[in-house]
Amino acid sequence: MARKNVIPVFVPHAGCPHACVFCNQRRISGASEPATAETVRRAAEGWRGGPCDLAFYGGSFTALPDERQEELLGAAQPFLSLHPGNALRLSTRPDAVDDAVIGRLLQYGVKTVELGVQSMDGRVLTLSERGNTPEDAERAAGLVKDAGLALILQMMTGLPGDTPDTSRYTARKLIDLKPDGVRIYPTVVVRDTALWDMYRRGAYREHTVEDAVSLCAALVPMFQAAGIPVIRLGLNPTEELSAGGAAAGAYHPALGELVFRRIYLERARALLRGAGAFGRTVTLGVPRGRLSLMTGQRRSNIRVLMREFRLERLDVRESENAEIVILDIEKHG
Repeated sequence: MARKNVIPVFVPHAGCPHACVFCNQRRISGASEPATAETVRRAAEGWRGGPCDLAFYGGSFTALPDERQEELLGAAQPFLSLHPGNALRLSTRPDAVDDAVIGRLLQYGVKTVELGVQSMDGRVLTLSERGNTPEDAERAAGLVKDAGLALILQMMTGLPGDTPDTSRYTARKLIDLKPDGVRIYPTVVVRDTALWDMYRRGAYREHTVEDAVSLCAALVPMFQAAGIPVIRLGLNPTEELSAGGAAAGAYHPALGELVFRRIYLERARALLRGAGAFGRTVTLGVPRGRLSLMTGQRRSNIRVLMREFRLERLDVRESENAEIVILDIEKHG
């Protein structure tokens, strides 16, 4: 789906009927007060021209009382009239979507629904006190797509009871639902949550940045192969999280870049192995604008490949190819 400018309106915890072990939306979003009609009107003043989405994030929008939903959606109507490409989007829970909800969203000009699926493994959802089932996600996704709305699915890795295998299972199940995009959020231990208490007493093993990078480097290509864009990797950095709100887990302000560096390393590794490149001089071509992802921070990827394959030399240059390719390979001596 085409990228658009987004104006966020945060509704922290609003509408959520459950307290998931990992969740403290006030720390995650940096917002402390629920949105009001006036909040929506002030946010819309940030529009600077061109097609744009006004997005309700941070809570389960469609679990709000009907009158509250209509208050917020009604306040956004003048924003829609500013440009024919303007639209509304929101995030919600799978078990807070039914035919009546879909009808209301269509009436008020909502074009995109993001479902916080988190996992398609029932045990992981139970241990995370999520309060919904994989079947809820399948049903809600079907309703959204049948209504002609764009569907974004969110998954998490490293939840209580989760493993790399269950995360890959979740990815496969999300692919089957044919969303227009996905967000992957590796678990962060946020202060003042049940997960923070579990972590401190040793009942939860931290899902580290390295855990997340390694796993997401396997998940992202699964979605890419299915033609599904990954539109976000990791929590959006906030002052609150960076100042200590993120007590442990996979919080990094450039997690997405770390993941794609790892993906490029693995793809280059496979190319060199397949070409029998041990001891040779190799030139790799990478898509334009991707040199830093291939070389890695301080040329870390280059050093790894040079060492593993005992290369005489490894050069990397931009090419017109859409993927990494070997442009030249030669044997010395």
